[in-house]
Amino acid sequence: MPDLLIELFSEEIPARMQAKAAADLQRLVADGLVEAGLTYAGAGAFHTPRRLALSVEGLSAESPDTREERKGPKVGAPDKAIEGFCRGAGVDKDALEIRDTGKGEVYFAVIEKKGRKAPEIVAEVLENTIRHFPWPKSMRWGAGALRWVRPLHSILCILTNDEGAEIVPLEIDGITAGNTTRGHRFMAPDAFAVTSFDDYEAKLKKAKVLLRPEERAEHIWQDASNQAFVAGLELVEDKGLLAEVAGLVEWPVVLMGEIDADFLQLPPEVLQTSMKEHQKFFSVRDKTGQITRFVTVANIEAPDGGKTILAGNQKVLAARLSDAKFFWENDLRVAKAGMGPWLDSLANVTFHGKLGSEQDRIDRIAALARNIAPFVGTKPEIAEKAARIAKADLASEMVYEFPELQGLMGRYYAEEAGFDAEIAAACEEHYAPLGPSDDVPAAPVSVAVSLADKIDKLAGFWAIDEKPTGSKDPFALRRAALGIIRLVLTNDLHLHLDRFIDAQLLRHKVELNRDQVEDDEIDTLEEILDEIADHGVFGAAYRAVVETRGKKAGAVTKLVHEKLPDASDDLLGFFHDRLKVHLRDEGIPHDVIDASLAMAGNDDLTLLVRRAEALADFLKTEDGENLIQGFRRANNILTQAEEKDGVEYSFGADVKFAETDEEKAVFAALDDADTRIGAAMETEDFVAAMSAMADLRAPIDAFFETVQINADSEVLRRNRLNLLSRIRSTCLGVADLRRIEG
Repeated sequence: MPDLLIELFSEEIPARMQAKAAADLQRLVADGLVEAGLTYAGAGAFHTPRRLALSVEGLSAESPDTREERKGPKVGAPDKAIEGFCRGAGVDKDALEIRDTGKGEVYFAVIEKKGRKAPEIVAEVLENTIRHFPWPKSMRWGAGALRWVRPLHSILCILTNDEGAEIVPLEIDGITAGNTTRGHRFMAPDAFAVTSFDDYEAKLKKAKVLLRPEERAEHIWQDASNQAFVAGLELVEDKGLLAEVAGLVEWPVVLMGEIDADFLQLPPEVLQTSMKEHQKFFSVRDKTGQITRFVTVANIEAPDGGKTILAGNQKVLAARLSDAKFFWENDLRVAKAGMGPWLDSLANVTFHGKLGSEQDRIDRIAALARNIAPFVGTKPEIAEKAARIAKADLASEMVYEFPELQGLMGRYYAEEAGFDAEIAAACEEHYAPLGPSDDVPAAPVSVAVSLADKIDKLAGFWAIDEKPTGSKDPFALRRAALGIIRLVLTNDLHLHLDRFIDAQLLRHKVELNRDQVEDDEIDTLEEILDEIADHGVFGAAYRAVVETRGKKAGAVTKLVHEKLPDASDDLLGFFHDRLKVHLRDEGIPHDVIDASLAMAGNDDLTLLVRRAEALADFLKTEDGENLIQGFRRANNILTQAEEKDGVEYSFGADVKFAETDEEKAVFAALDDADTRIGAAMETEDFVAAMSAMADLRAPIDAFFETVQINADSEVLRRNRLNLLSRIRSTCLGVADLRRIEG
């Protein structure tokens, strides 16, 4: 069984496209070979800046003969139907067979195909792959019609077996496949022939090309780390930059240079970002964390050991860092003056066409941060002050040049402006967490501003009905919701999200409908929002507060009733959907989550999660499993009886009508459980509540084993049905067990 080697040699492929292109080459070729009837033992794809390579081991020498039968239309069917069947099967009408299927005579086509040799199939599959390769961007060159990411120079395509290597006959737009390739552009540019993959990789290495990207990355990291260690320094890890640089060179040569002392006053993050973005340099820091040197990776072994290369790089780096220094010094002047010009300029920066400017958003976030502050352990005025300046750095020159430094620069500038450390920290931390692996802020001021920022963003897009749909989420709203969930759970916060959602939705609705709201109503709006924050009024109760204001609330009342409830409920449901995903990842079953969500107070995410965790643990026990069965039996009997009798059995169970000891034991157990569950729920001790519910298991089991519910006496029957209702209501006081499956 031969081995296949393919190389597509071109001008430099952008580093960001190489890995996916290699994977696409392997997928398209391998799928094409299998579809054509060939099998293989294994395949591997490789890439360098100038080549994509694919090695396929154990390829079958030819495809097998095939015989396929296709059932067609009935005899006597319209001619067009028969002709269409023949075209689809690729046979003439005269070749069709007529068979009796028991339901009439039917045409059958027998399609026999002879197997084909591997070279023919490989040529066909590779040509189709090259002509339809899924590059994000491609180009044409010369007079040909072929498109490739950069001009394609040569194709290497050979099949190797015990007898030697065979060139696959293939020609695409004047490029004829062969068995030759080239090494490094400057150090080994001459062509050479190869006979197998091992020969190919070995000769490339002699020609100053490392074929495997992970080998290039490992060489860069080890050499750079060693050079830094010898100098008593440490290389700053950056996996993304390492992968990118490994895609820029075929023969990496690591060089370390010094940063001019004039630039060492810049924050380390500015130095690192500037060098990474503009020069693809790695940063090297001393024991204090100050970045003092850089590492660059050349693609050639220079005669002078890289001195000229380093000198040129240092000259370009000095120019880049001079720009950064200019931005930093200008920004410091504004920061030390209080950042006023930046804050003023944000009024002219649009956040979203329907949601106003960045300044409008800052006003909303500051108001909400003030409302949230008491619930996270900080003072309202401090949270508001932090929210007012948290986004000031968006107008700075440094963040305009390097947007990824937003927040971080805000902390530096807030410190220079003389703000307290907790306010400066909030400027940086309020964006977090951005991803599932990011650290979650713990400082109260940072938490308050971060929550306000994310809630305002979500409420705004819900207010204008621009919610995520399917896989589309252009404003990262799912990420914002998950960030809120992590902030609440990690910091063990008890927040009724509904009240803050309603408050912010109302702020947005008023801004969106200012033409309907008189200026004097804005004061009324703030009074309402203060009531929400101070007294915990939310949901239906919140709407009732607005109603009681009557005409004084005016258009605000109308906005609340007509435009707020649906958006509020839908946004809370969006949080619940994200929380379900989060809890499922933690191993909590979906029915347990639903049973917890159905309870009151489900906008307190910490409370909700504690209930779900306790219920999940309870249901894993034998008592939990058996109690669920008892509860389900009681609920089913009760539901059927209520439907049959047309009444609700929800009160009136009296122990004086109990006839058996087992029946009396259930009354006693329920009295005890109600007391214990009530106390546990008041202190949010769900484990204790589940324990109290577990003690119901034995008496309920005994009750069902010995007591006939539908007794001949109507008094006994009603009393026992009311007792079942009490069992149900006691259990439902902990969680909605009706939603538990199984």
